[in-house]
Amino acid sequence: MTAKNTKIIFLLAFSIVGFIFLQIPFSKLLGSNVSFTRFDFFGPMAGAFLGPALGIISVFTVEISNLILNQTPLSTGVVIRLFPMLFSVAYFGLLSGKKSENNKWILIVPIIAIALFIAHPIGRTVWYYSLFWTIPIFAYFKKDWLLARSLGATFTAHAVGGAAWIWAFNLPASVWQGLIPIVIQERLIFALGIAGSYLITRKILRFLASKSFPLPATSKVLIG
Repeated sequence: MTAKNTKIIFLLAFSIVGFIFLQIPFSKLLGSNVSFTRFDFFGPMAGAFLGPALGIISVFTVEISNLILNQTPLSTGVVIRLFPMLFSVAYFGLLSGKKSENNKWILIVPIIAIALFIAHPIGRTVWYYSLFWTIPIFAYFKKDWLLARSLGATFTAHAVGGAAWIWAFNLPASVWQGLIPIVIQERLIFALGIAGSYLITRKILRFLASKSFPLPATSKVLIG
């Protein structure tokens, strides 16, 4: 099997599994009918095993396919929801590779999100909410820790979504204040879910490698 065929097979496999997880709701996203799903656990770590570029392609393909197959009406919330995880995939994937020290540029994402949030008149009154988005910056310095990468990835998605959400819906300051304990609980669960998905996937790939199943080069590096 050629390296190209192996990548295609893994891209399809991750996409199919991701689509299944996308059908399992986890919690509602405040201010819309959009739900978080088990895909929020699985999607971000795809960037590690497929590489950031293929990981983003896989996640975006799953998201678009889900909209088409479920005939989901497009709304502002639905459109915004398409993009945060792509940045989460990039964060986790870039910091999982051998050259992660060269990928500091990904930290510009939460920095821009903080600036955009505080630039909003309401965001300016609850500026401390955006302190959540310093977590990906601090996590970078402990990127060798799986839980730190997972926290950084899920809060990168949160940063992109939060910055877009406040400009799209102008939610009052009281809502953002009330979200603080929810975000802490929710994102800790997401981080643990991402880390758990990563460990399970790595174990499965190690099993496949032991049976001489060809793996993409990005996956071989991670399973040791």
